[in-house]
Amino acid sequence: MKKLVKVIMATAMATCLFACSSNDAKEAKNEGTTIYFVRHGKTMFNNTDQVQGWSDTPLIEKGEKQADATGIGMKDIKFTTAYTSDLGRARATAKRILAQNANDVPELIELVGLREWGYGGYEGKLNHEMWDPIFEAHGLKFDDEWSQYGELVKQMSDADIANAIAANDPTHTAETYDQITKRSQEAIDQIVKETEEKGGGNALVISSGSEIPTILELIVPGQYKGEDISNCSATIVEYKDGKYTLKTIGDTSYTEKGSK
Repeated sequence: MKKLVKVIMATAMATCLFACSSNDAKEAKNEGTTIYFVRHGKTMFNNTDQVQGWSDTPLIEKGEKQADATGIGMKDIKFTTAYTSDLGRARATAKRILAQNANDVPELIELVGLREWGYGGYEGKLNHEMWDPIFEAHGLKFDDEWSQYGELVKQMSDADIANAIAANDPTHTAETYDQITKRSQEAIDQIVKETEEKGGGNALVISSGSEIPTILELIVPGQYKGEDISNCSATIVEYKDGKYTLKTIGDTSYTEKGSK
């Protein structure tokens, strides 16, 4: 009889442990995902005020220091997944950030969908050549500080701007908004799916200054108002139960913390 009681108790305990483990697994799957969108460090074309979309120039010394400092500022964040666009400036930034991390770091995955907008025939030209006609058409003036960009986005949507660039491009090779958003949506869907499959947590995503606002417009429509997305700044979005929540845009505190 005592043996039977022991068997019953052992079975009950095993069942309880299995149920608890199952519940823990379910909770892990429902943890949610926090996405850290980080713009690449400063590059040669950023420094010379040239159009840089699919064209790619390396990080300058300042950009390397920005990436290293951001990595130090983020060193205690455990990343479940890490993604970068396939452009060299983003890849280099991602590797420098992950190199500073105090935890085991995930494999870095490159996604074409995270690329900067493709500016076609404007690639490599001075920024004012592409932006002057767009600003002037709305009674605004483009300057090196982008001081009236916030006013521009009040008058033009993300789609309006991308399509105006494509329409003005004499080579007709710049991406349209539909082309940009198709690849961008595919990328963000993959990032969320793969991170959630690993139990959620933190995802590091390295991209560019026009692409990050485009992704925001896709997942949290209307919440980007032209805020500065400076080099190595972090824009943070939480995802849980099928809903995205914007936490911060263009946060430079990680870079500043790591620079001290």
